Amino acid sequence: MPLFWRIFLLNAAVLVAATMVLLLGPVTVSTPVLLTEALVLAVGLALMLVANAALLRVGLAPLHRLSRAMTTIDLLQPAPRPIAAGHAGIANLITAFNKMIDRLEAERATSTARALSAQEDERRRVAQELHDEVGQTLTAVLLQLDQVARHAPAPLSEQLRQVQETTRASLDEIHRIARRLRPGVLEQLGLPSALKALITEVTGHTDLTVHHRLGQDLPPMNAETELVIYRIAQEGLTNAVRHARATSVELSLQRIPEGADLRVSDNGRGIADAREGAGIRGMRERALLIGAGLTVTGSAAGGTEVRLRVPLREKGEPP
Repeated sequence: MPLFWRIFLLNAAVLVAATMVLLLGPVTVSTPVLLTEALVLAVGLALMLVANAALLRVGLAPLHRLSRAMTTIDLLQPAPRPIAAGHAGIANLITAFNKMIDRLEAERATSTARALSAQEDERRRVAQELHDEVGQTLTAVLLQLDQVARHAPAPLSEQLRQVQETTRASLDEIHRIARRLRPGVLEQLGLPSALKALITEVTGHTDLTVHHRLGQDLPPMNAETELVIYRIAQEGLTNAVRHARATSVELSLQRIPEGADLRVSDNGRGIADAREGAGIRGMRERALLIGAGLTVTGSAAGGTEVRLRVPLREKGEPP
């Protein structure tokens, strides 16, 4: 039965019952109205309103639950769907809402996968160009500077040596950026080695101390899952340096019964009630691509803990 007719019939039933009581009951209304009659009418009206409100509350309760779900839902943080309870139209409405959310999440996952795939391809291209074009150019400049410095007078030769050192530092920085854009060690040596290389790189250019525990019995994972874990660990370390101002980070990747568990915990300023930035939103999007659960909470050290729970999948199995 449509919601309109259900509410109409509920109200009609209450009004008919009240009318029958007035018609068939012993109570009458005098002119002028007596106090006792006014009290009886007031009590009857109150009972009618209470009954009507109770019936409407029971009937519309599923709509209130649906309204709360609509205002709190976040496509990046999947939550249990509202139960399709209630009568006829209400249950159908909740079912339609759940199907709409499923469709939106599927479409978002597809578009996000395409965007992140394009992003990774662009990173590979930029890294390759930095290595092949800019890197080779700076290497040639270093060789020319070295040749000129050998035949230059002493004062000029010293200045050329300083220019060499600056150029060499720039070349090293370009190689470091290229490695961050394209973690070649991930494809060649696997995830644990890539994480160790990432930690070495971070600690070599910052004052951050990273304590790591990388399990030796990690479950088999496909290339996309390994890349997601690597990027989330990379973002967690980057946030600890840039935003949290942490001095120490614990990075752990262990096997758990349902898959793998990544933790990046720092002793920085913490997240408090700050809004999630683009970095955390990006981590959530990556986690959704492989069906993993991501939580960002306060850590025991007073900073922030990023935790990624990756479901167990065989290599080659699609997320």
